[in-house]
Amino acid sequence: MSDTLKSLLAAGADGAPAISAPARAALSFGALRRLIGDTLATLNGLGIGRNDRVAIVLANGPEMATCYMACASGVASAPLNPAYRADEFEFYLADLNAKALIVERDSTSPAIAVAQKLGVRIVDLVVADGAPAGQFTLQPRDGAAPGAPAANGGYAQPGDVSMVLHTSGTTSRPKIVPLSQGNLAASATNIRNTLQFSATDCGLNIMPLFHIHGLIAGVLAPLAAGSQVFCTPGFNALKFFAWMDEAQPTWYTAVPTMHQAIISRASKNGDVIARHPLRFMRSSSSSMPPQVISELEATFKAPLIEAYGMTEATHQMASNPLPPAQRKPGTVGRAAGPDIAIRAEDGRLLAAGEVGEIVIRGPNVTAGYENNPKANAEGFADGWFRTGDQGVMDAEGYISITGRLKEIINRGGEKVSPREVDEILMDHPAVAQVVCFGMPHPKLGEEVAAVVVLREGQQADERTLQQFVAGRAADFKVPKKILFMDEIPKGATGKLQRIGLAQKLGLG
Repeated sequence: MSDTLKSLLAAGADGAPAISAPARAALSFGALRRLIGDTLATLNGLGIGRNDRVAIVLANGPEMATCYMACASGVASAPLNPAYRADEFEFYLADLNAKALIVERDSTSPAIAVAQKLGVRIVDLVVADGAPAGQFTLQPRDGAAPGAPAANGGYAQPGDVSMVLHTSGTTSRPKIVPLSQGNLAASATNIRNTLQFSATDCGLNIMPLFHIHGLIAGVLAPLAAGSQVFCTPGFNALKFFAWMDEAQPTWYTAVPTMHQAIISRASKNGDVIARHPLRFMRSSSSSMPPQVISELEATFKAPLIEAYGMTEATHQMASNPLPPAQRKPGTVGRAAGPDIAIRAEDGRLLAAGEVGEIVIRGPNVTAGYENNPKANAEGFADGWFRTGDQGVMDAEGYISITGRLKEIINRGGEKVSPREVDEILMDHPAVAQVVCFGMPHPKLGEEVAAVVVLREGQQADERTLQQFVAGRAADFKVPKKILFMDEIPKGATGKLQRIGLAQKLGLG
């Protein structure tokens, strides 16, 4: 098994297509490997070396994919959601202790002003006219000549931190998840093996490339088998079938809400589906209704492979297998890389059929959260990582998730910390108390909701508070339902109870 991205990305013939994109010439594997080497040389020349943090704020597309791979091959890549507002960028750039920020040359991202304020070096990503998909050069915005090269330059070693992501926590502060070179290589290899990728495959990537799902399953895993990745500008149900015609894919991976949008347009595009038969479709990041699985499989005449992942596991933990092995709708499949067990509260590992917490261990699992001994003490036990998900394993090893122990709101795969939204709303002068929680949603699984108690003599309506949150946080975090009450509903012990609150209030 490869334990570095350099060896992982050695697959693929020099002249074979690696990265393609709508209306662009493809970038070959040979050119991709040269681009990675050249990019690391540029970063090293700017004094940025192994384990140094480089934030990446780029639109979805081939350059985001190649820039991420180049950075992850020799520095610590930190892909950030381009939709963040200035306050969010300030938190993440400071928390990461970023040495540089990579943006497109003509970017107007609020991250740029934040980086200037924090003294983070800005590096422009420049794409020449007519360049193949993913080809770019890096140029420091300050125009300064490169200084002394980084002493710790070159390609990363297996133990080096190669990607840094934040996970939403139920506490107010998101946790930093450092993922090593070895973690990335192990997870990409696990997914490559699960899905049996080969050089004849082409993936249609519609996943955002600041999430672990798109980066590892959408990009790294297929490239590790020498297959091609067609990088779109992001999900667009209206363009999906035109992209399918251009890319001629053999598979795609998505979250359930994307699959549902695709299926709603499939009846008008039967000819495209017939022209480009898929080997399989994949779903991850939140649970897929079995009815939608049946409809997708009937429409595309291909199996839907449901998988289970999380950031701390560098994405994939379990997966339903490809045919002829059995797929069990309603389960997330069997262990697909790491060891998986079901653990009781007292630490015992439980037998098949018994409900407990899903725990994992293996080379794709993070060694621990950064600068967070409390989270590490709570998150790891007896060599196992505690997922915070409740589940049950059947006699054949298939896992069903029965509930979330955590309070994180899972909005169609986008994770929202309710505490973060609480704190934003509490800054509004009219708000005295607030509790955010997840309410059921037919397509997204969950949507953000809030109960607000106003200060005496103050007034605010739902729209005013939604606009207030929208000014401080990404759109997916804005509560779609705000209830005004005289007091916050509490549990028997007087504690705020987010879980079950939607049901108690008759929402969804």
